[in-house]
Amino acid sequence: MNDLLHIDTDVTQLVLTRFLSNEIYKAGFSKAVLGLSGGIDSALSCYLAAAALGPENVLAIRLPYRASSSESLTHAQLVIDALGVASETVDITGMVDALAAATPTLTAHRKGNVMARVRMTVIYDRSASWNGLVIGTSNKTELLLGYGTIFGDLASAVNPIGDLYKTQVRQLSQAMGVPEPIMNKAPSADLIPGQTDEDDLGFTYAEVDQLLYRMVDERFSRIDLTAAGFDAALIDRVYRLIRQAQYKRALPIIPKISARTIGHDFRYLRDWGT
Repeated sequence: MNDLLHIDTDVTQLVLTRFLSNEIYKAGFSKAVLGLSGGIDSALSCYLAAAALGPENVLAIRLPYRASSSESLTHAQLVIDALGVASETVDITGMVDALAAATPTLTAHRKGNVMARVRMTVIYDRSASWNGLVIGTSNKTELLLGYGTIFGDLASAVNPIGDLYKTQVRQLSQAMGVPEPIMNKAPSADLIPGQTDEDDLGFTYAEVDQLLYRMVDERFSRIDLTAAGFDAALIDRVYRLIRQAQYKRALPIIPKISARTIGHDFRYLRDWGT
C-alpha cells in the first residue's frame, strides 16, 4: 500500500465517531438515519454511526428498485445483522415507475438520478419519523469528482467519510470488520443493472486516488503531476471534473444584496450565540 494514502485506523475511527456524536448531539438529536445500499461506503458509515451512538439509535434503510441486484439486499442485511441496528426496507419501484410512465423520454441516466432522489426522499421522511439526523455515505473521491446525484446520494446532514478517499475507506472498513463480501465486490451505485463505478469513470479508484491526493492534498502543479508519471489526459480530465462539480460540494450560491449575506458574511458556527 502506498504510504501517502495510509491512515492510522484506530485514530481515524476515534476522530470520526467523536465527530458524529458531537455534531448529532449539538444539533439536538441522539439518533441517525442512513440508506444502506450493500456497498462499502454506506456500510462504513453505518459502522461508524453504530459505534458513535449505539446500534439502537441507528436506523438503516434498504431501498431496492425492481432491477436492483438481490446481492445488494443480502449484503446490506449482513451489516444489519452484524451491528444489530434498526432497519427497514422500502421498495421504491412504484414511486420511480410512476414518474417514468409520465416521462416517455426518460433516459437511463436520468432515471438513475430519479432513483437516487427518491431514495433520499424516503430517508429524509424516516429521519422525521425516527427523529434522527441523516448520515452521509459519499467518500472524498466521489465528492471531488462529482460522482453522485445532488439532492440524492450526496445529500446528508453530516458525512463521516467525506474526507476519506476510497482507498482509505477500504482501510478503515477492513479495520472495523465490514463483512468480506462487501469488501471484495466491485463498487456500484446499483442504479443500472451491471453498472460499476469504475466503468462509469473510466479509471480505477486506486489510480485516481493517487492522483487526487497529490493534486488536492499536496497541491502538485500539472508539471509536478506529469513528472510524477501521471498521464496528461487523465490529469486534465480530473481537473475538469473537480471544477465542474464545485456546485455539488457547496451550499447554493447566493448573490449579495444585504449587509450580512449567508455564505458571504454570516458564517458563524451554529453555536455562535453561546
